Amino acid sequence: MKKLFWREQLPLILFSVVQIFVVLLVFWFDGYDHPLTASYAIFLGLFILSGYLLYRYYSHWRFYKQLSRPMRSLDESIQHHESAPLPAALSRLMEEQYRQYRNQMQEWERKRKEHLFFMNQWVHQMKTPLSVIEMITQEEDNENYKSISEESDRLRRGLEMVLYMSRLETFEQDFSVEPVSLLEMVKEAVHENKRYFIYSHVYPEVLVDPEITVQTDAKWLRFILLQLLSNAIKYSEGSGQKVTLSASKIEHEREVWLDVIDRGIGIPKSDLNRVFNPFYTGENGRKLKESTGMGLYLVKEVVEKMNHRIELESESGKGTRVRLIFTI
Repeated sequence: MKKLFWREQLPLILFSVVQIFVVLLVFWFDGYDHPLTASYAIFLGLFILSGYLLYRYYSHWRFYKQLSRPMRSLDESIQHHESAPLPAALSRLMEEQYRQYRNQMQEWERKRKEHLFFMNQWVHQMKTPLSVIEMITQEEDNENYKSISEESDRLRRGLEMVLYMSRLETFEQDFSVEPVSLLEMVKEAVHENKRYFIYSHVYPEVLVDPEITVQTDAKWLRFILLQLLSNAIKYSEGSGQKVTLSASKIEHEREVWLDVIDRGIGIPKSDLNRVFNPFYTGENGRKLKESTGMGLYLVKEVVEKMNHRIELESESGKGTRVRLIFTI
């Protein structure tokens, strides 16, 4: 606080000292030669300057204190108890800026909520005709219908991603921890992707002990597994290989590991550090043209919000292992 005060007043101090000596020089060159009187004049000038600086310091000390310490909240920035004109005027300006900023933020929040509401409504509306299409295509054994069914599956996965992405902002309001059987969750995720497995000529392998349970949110875990399975199938398409889901309990670490392993094209080493970044598709995504770059990003966000961990290992041409780690 004191350093700020002296930095602000330094130009005034230098100006006053120079002014005193300039006046004395004028009298000196005019023939006035009384050193004692000149010394008294210098002392008097510096004394008056010191008095002003003391007044300035004590009349503005709250102002300097507020400017010198870190601000803990926006409300703190508009608190003012100063009667001096400059601090009071600055406080009024800050208060007006804060009021406008708050109004603008409230308007943005209102628009954001409207957007989320619209997205949720739109996704639910799109699910109705999508369900009708799926019912129609299931009734006929036709190659064209199979293609339509495959595309409807892609649409459903895309709509699910949009829905969960909109819910992510209100995660704390839509989160419930309970004991969840990993085997049941894995079976459900595999079942929902069964047509995707068949179309892609990839086969699921489930190696999960039915006794293993974890404390988590079943709905959000389902979303995570669907995203990981979708990626595993997508990047193994046409290989005829297995996608393995295995779980193991690590007693000494007090952890449960759930691995999703594919034997597909793998991830290039240069992309490994960025696969969880939003909108990052990487080399494989640019080849397949279907990747949004949001799947693993959303998975990472959800996993961290649930206080779990996620790890990814991959080698180009040999496949990928994604591991979810639950604390027990």
